[in-house]
Amino acid sequence: MGGTGRGLSPSWSLLSVGMVLVTCLFLGYFLGHYLDGKLGTGPWLAAGGFLLGAAAGFLELFRTAARHMK
Repeated sequence: MGGTGRGLSPSWSLLSVGMVLVTCLFLGYFLGHYLDGKLGTGPWLAAGGFLLGAAAGFLELFRTAARHMK
């Protein structure tokens, strides 16, 4: 807990957003890459997974930014 009683301190919260963004990108890409190998669909699922991971990561970024702006 941070000193404000609102959870993590702002610096740790922002660091966690970066980690979530990178993790979403990697998980989306590697899951798509794995499915491409199993299904033989070429790079399409890897690209789609990367884009979905990017969307999920940026959604979390915007949610965290909105929480901190209140």
